[in-house]
Amino acid sequence: MPRTMSWFLPKDPDVLGTLRAQAAVTIEGMAALVEWAGGDASASDRIRDAEHRADQVKKELRAQLKAAFITPIGAEDLFVMSGRLDAVINGAKDAVRESELMAMPPDPTVAAMASLLVEGVRQLAEAFERLGASDGNGEAATDAADRAVKAQRQLERAYRQGMSALLQVTDLREVMGRRELYRRFARIGDDVTEVAERVWYAAVKEV
Repeated sequence: MPRTMSWFLPKDPDVLGTLRAQAAVTIEGMAALVEWAGGDASASDRIRDAEHRADQVKKELRAQLKAAFITPIGAEDLFVMSGRLDAVINGAKDAVRESELMAMPPDPTVAAMASLLVEGVRQLAEAFERLGASDGNGEAATDAADRAVKAQRQLERAYRQGMSALLQVTDLREVMGRRELYRRFARIGDDVTEVAERVWYAAVKEV
């Protein structure tokens, strides 16, 4: 009687689940950024804690990508999205640190930009939830990515309005400090947009 041979494929880690977990921690950190920008100085500790936890999740995802036999979307896309998402929370931590070093507390422009950043990250998290869907339709993911980009376009307007208002400020130290803070927040918005664009790229490849 012939011997029956069984073949077992390796169980792939849930890489999309890990990316979604990174997004969830990043939302925590960006929500704390909104609280900080609204005047709660103690929220800076929560931003730093979220940045540390998000970094650990990013490292876990990279280890999973090395071990995975197949991934629900391109491994390179997952790597890039995770890396740029990490830049978002890193940028938030660095902006708070610089604000503290310059003794330049947040103002209404910073508060407005922080709110648009967390909205953008929430939309990215929604896009991640839709990526790799069994129906193969990436439209829901790209719609969420578009909403993330829209929030960052609004951030750009807040940035320009804030920079314009600085023309009326006579204190050179304040002008230079606030200009640097505004620019840092604008760069975080660019990182959010880069993640959204990668969502589009990944979704188009899956069609």
